[in-house]
Amino acid sequence: MSWTVYLSGEIHTNWRQEIIAGCQALSLPIEFTSAVTNHEASDAAGDGLGKEDSNYWRDHKSAKVNAMRTKTLIQNCDLAIVRFGEKFKQWNAAFDAGSCSAFGKPYITLHAEDIIHPLKEVDAAAMAWATTTEQIIEILQYVITQK
Repeated sequence: MSWTVYLSGEIHTNWRQEIIAGCQALSLPIEFTSAVTNHEASDAAGDGLGKEDSNYWRDHKSAKVNAMRTKTLIQNCDLAIVRFGEKFKQWNAAFDAGSCSAFGKPYITLHAEDIIHPLKEVDAAAMAWATTTEQIIEILQYVITQK
C-alpha cells in the first residue's frame, strides 16, 4: 500500500525536507503533498481573478483559490502532519487541523513544548504530538511497516 501524507504548516524552516528525506532513506511508500509553500505565490493565487484595491479582497480571493488545493489534498490524504513553528502564528495550520478533524483524517502535530497551552484543543484531536521530525519519521515508519 502506498500512503499519502499531507504536510501542513509553517513554511520558514526545512522540516518538510527533513521528513521527506528521512522517509525516503527508509524506503517508506509515501507520497507527500503540501499547500503552496512559496509565500508570494500563495498571496497572489487569486490575482488572475482581477485587481483589487483592497488587501482584504485580494486576500479573500487568494484564500479561496488556495483552499481548493488544500481541501482537496486533505480529503485525499491518509494522514497529515501539522507543523506549528515559532516565528509566526500559523492560523492556516490550525484551520487545516480542524479540517482534518472534520473530515475524519488522522493527523500528528509537530511543535515545541512552549506552545502546548495555546494548541491544547488542536493537540487533543490529534493522534500524536511530536517535537522533532525524527519522531514523525519514527511514527510513520511504525504506522506503515509495523516496525
